[in-house]
Amino acid sequence: MAFGGFNQGGGQAPMSEINMVPLIDVMLVLLIVFMITAPLLTHGVKIDLPTASSAPNQEKPETVALAIDASGQLFWNDQPLADSELDARLAVAAQQEPQPELHLRADRDTRYQKIAEVMSAARAAGVQKLGFITVPAQ
Repeated sequence: MAFGGFNQGGGQAPMSEINMVPLIDVMLVLLIVFMITAPLLTHGVKIDLPTASSAPNQEKPETVALAIDASGQLFWNDQPLADSELDARLAVAAQQEPQPELHLRADRDTRYQKIAEVMSAARAAGVQKLGFITVPAQ
């Protein structure tokens, strides 16, 4: 690599190239070192582990669909439900093992106060899982 040119005029700019040869040499030395030492680091110890023959039985909890229409009427699994019976049904559901999931569906025009009362009653009864069911926009 020549650093000079044939014309001896002034105003030569400094060289702005990076010399890659030393970097490549270092990389190749490191590659060889890692190739030699890597097999030495992968030693294993043989251990006889016990095998499990049974899998845990996971029961899926039942779901209770609690619907509220626009007028505030309650429906427990699509069966009409009086407001006075709600607390008793929620208490029975909360005592079951595993506890069922309560899916709450409300009409678009349902007052939020009614939804909040149902959620409060579920919490007071001890229901742990409460989900909202919505219909996606079409």
